[in-house]
Amino acid sequence: MKKFPLEFSDLLTRRGLRLLNNPDAAGAVVFNGTERYFANYTNVIDPEKAEHCVRLMDAYLRPQLAVEQRRIPADSISGMDENYEERLCKTMHIKTAFFRRSDARSYKAAVQIGLLPMMKSESFVAFAEAVTGFKLARYWNQQVSCYEQGDYAGPHNDHHPEQEEMKDGFVDLHVMFTNRAVAHQYMVYEKNGHFSQVVDISTPTGISVYELPFWHYTTPLHAKRGREAEARRWLLLGTFQILRN
Repeated sequence: MKKFPLEFSDLLTRRGLRLLNNPDAAGAVVFNGTERYFANYTNVIDPEKAEHCVRLMDAYLRPQLAVEQRRIPADSISGMDENYEERLCKTMHIKTAFFRRSDARSYKAAVQIGLLPMMKSESFVAFAEAVTGFKLARYWNQQVSCYEQGDYAGPHNDHHPEQEEMKDGFVDLHVMFTNRAVAHQYMVYEKNGHFSQVVDISTPTGISVYELPFWHYTTPLHAKRGREAEARRWLLLGTFQILRN
């Protein structure tokens, strides 16, 4: 593989294709009309093709990523004047590209290797529709992130009350590739008001689907001993507006 396939469906295993084409028979977790809001699927991306994808992103896209970080505010403790009234904004440290400008180096690299066209393919949004049961808009935001040793995203809920198309909820599709140097990384999310749910997101390949907003966080990536410099988990993210009418 010198490029990503034109269609996302070309990366899928037989199980992944069943989820795309016949989700009822494949046991998809439908969100629409239910209280469900998160699903995680493994064994849905061809592992050999996934390795080729990782090589392409390592070689062409990783050098163009920018670090996105937000530290714990220095006065988050000293500035308190009441017991048990802690407040913490979203903190993070990841490498990412938002693809907002076509003249950006990350955008050009993603087009060169066929990544961005694949993320804009019909089967990419169709997979999100199939497993959620929602009708989704055919325009959406794309982002690619790379988690390395110690990278994380702190507790946040992804609520956007100031954006008309997202204030009542939206769908995120996460396509994930993890190399063999990674020991573990988890996503923790809330249920019944507690951070009680934990999902392993460091499997070699996987797809997670979210109906946001809800509280969640990503634990720091930990590498296998002696392999800290090479450990990476790639995340392809599509954000979709739900068409509710």
